[in-house]
Order: sequence, then structure tokens, then C-alpha cells
Amino acid sequence: MKVLMVLTSHDQLGNTGRKTGFWLEELAAPYYVFKDAGAEITLASPKGGRPPLDPKSNEPNFQTDITRRFEKDADANAQLDKTVRLDSVKQQDYDTVFYPG
Repeated sequence: MKVLMVLTSHDQLGNTGRKTGFWLEELAAPYYVFKDAGAEITLASPKGGRPPLDPKSNEPNFQTDITRRFEKDADANAQLDKTVRLDSVKQQDYDTVFYPG
């Protein structure tokens, strides 16, 4: 099964100046559900490249075993560093699309 996971490229909450982005556990938990089931995962975002991480999601109080697993996973982080630009994706190449969050 081929899964496309689409992350945000948005890094600020409106005009507040507050940083935002994807929530790490909301990516990591389903990522490993799919990966551990044998799925081929592609990470994508509107702008491509490394998507912004909501800084609060990586604070110690919000870390879990699954977020620590993701952070130690070189392959997962390599994918995260180079998300595919969403406008270059062909929907027919995937069995499902998943939007973390």
C-alpha cells in the first residue's frame, strides 16, 4: 500500500508572530501505524522541503515513546527533510492520503 502523508508549510499563527507547524506526535503515531503495517510512505507539503514543526510539540511534556522513536529514525528524518512539493504529486500513485492533525 502506498500512503501520502500531507504536512503543513504554514509556520505562524495569523499575524500574532507565534510559531506553529505540524504536531510531532500527530505525524509520528500514524507514520508508524502505516510503516509497521508495511506501507510505503511519502511525505509531502505545499512548499516541499522540511515543514515547520510546532515548537511546543517537541517540549519534554509532549514527548512520547513514538515521538522519540521518530526523532531517532534516520530514514524518517531524511524523508521529513525532503518532503515532496504537493503540486508535484499524482493522486493516482497512492492508495490513500492522510493529513496528520
